[in-house]
Amino acid sequence: MKKRPASLSASFPPADGASETPPTALEIARARSALLVRPGFLIRRLHQVHVALFVEETQAFNITPVQYSLMTALDERGDIDQVSLASDIGLERSGIAEVIPRLEARGLITRRPSATDGRVKLHRLTPKGRALVQRMSAAVNRAHERTVEQLPPKKREAFLLMLIQLVELNQPDGVAPFRNR
Repeated sequence: MKKRPASLSASFPPADGASETPPTALEIARARSALLVRPGFLIRRLHQVHVALFVEETQAFNITPVQYSLMTALDERGDIDQVSLASDIGLERSGIAEVIPRLEARGLITRRPSATDGRVKLHRLTPKGRALVQRMSAAVNRAHERTVEQLPPKKREAFLLMLIQLVELNQPDGVAPFRNR
């Protein structure tokens, strides 16, 4: 018997009456495109979708998702050095080094030498930066909600828990470590 394409097999019983195992949802997705069963592709694509939603919701503030993450970490932690800050948001130190001057130039963060080690710079959110984080909160939350709103509420929670699990179980050695607190 000639096998029908997976997308059709799911809709129609076999013509000869023989029982045929229906394709799984993943098999149907794979028949549509090999990309649809590649976690890396899907994660990158969902990230693109989320960034577009973030920008749409927060365009009036002129802050990127990475800048907002950095500012949120500073809001939570207070004075913190660059290495710890990078670890708090899972970004390489060189990435942090590019973001900090932009935020500092806008008066959103400050840097000062550590009292215990002059080689270390401590970063702090300014009152202006703290106010911006608070003003952005509703817009950022809308972007996050919109990213997962197509899922039923219970599946949203399960999806987020699975993402947390994947992030925590796949910590790279030396490349942009993420501090789990």
